[in-house]
Amino acid sequence: MFRQAKWYYVVVAYVLAPVLGFSNAYGTGLTDMSMSYNYGKIALFIFAAWGGKDDGVIAGLVGCAIVKQLVQVSADLMHDYKTGHLTLTSPRSLLVGQAIGTVMGCIVAPSTFLLFYKAFDIGNPDGYWKAPYALIYRNMAILGVEGFSALPKRCLELSVACFAFSVLVNLVRDFSPQKYRNYVPLPMAMAVPFLVGANFAIDMCVGSLVVLAWHKMSRKEATLLMPAVASGFICGDGIWMFPSSLLSLAKVNPPICMKFTPGS
Repeated sequence: MFRQAKWYYVVVAYVLAPVLGFSNAYGTGLTDMSMSYNYGKIALFIFAAWGGKDDGVIAGLVGCAIVKQLVQVSADLMHDYKTGHLTLTSPRSLLVGQAIGTVMGCIVAPSTFLLFYKAFDIGNPDGYWKAPYALIYRNMAILGVEGFSALPKRCLELSVACFAFSVLVNLVRDFSPQKYRNYVPLPMAMAVPFLVGANFAIDMCVGSLVVLAWHKMSRKEATLLMPAVASGFICGDGIWMFPSSLLSLAKVNPPICMKFTPGS
């Protein structure tokens, strides 16, 4: 279907996926947030640069989709196992259910895509189905084709410095005595606010302060009830998405809109 995506690109994507999947599952366990999209973006830049100017954009997008989906499965499976452990569910049943769901997805997902692709005007900036992420990922693929010269000034140096800092902090944490280890921050958790915005960082900060205070007052009660309370807060925060979606479908605009622009 995509002649630009050579067969060996797909092989390399499947080789990269298990390594990145392990990292994503570990990070998801620390932060309760999957970074599969970001690993997919890494693959996008790699395959776009590998494909060159002629085939790089399509090859990057295909490689990104493959790696992202494979990496996401590992985090989902670990979430299922964690839930199964709490509910005393058979691990074998969870694995079989995951396999059945994967097979169903191989049929349902392409069918749904073809339905939308044939029935609606997908990607039209003036239409209803604008597909804004398609434009974003295409521009990222073009950036990967153009190479490091297209990056903003000092972007590469800043990225390397942050990577070195995270490795150094992890080493310090691993080799520190146990009584000091808890005071060394986790770079994986520190990186989350940079990706998802300040609102999530504030939620995590407030939640961490509540957990700390609760442990000081009653460690046993906090250990027992903390997962249930945290789940309630997370679900309560996400429940608004449903009425928000209904309002969007009804084309109801908010009475006030706020926008921040750089000063002159």
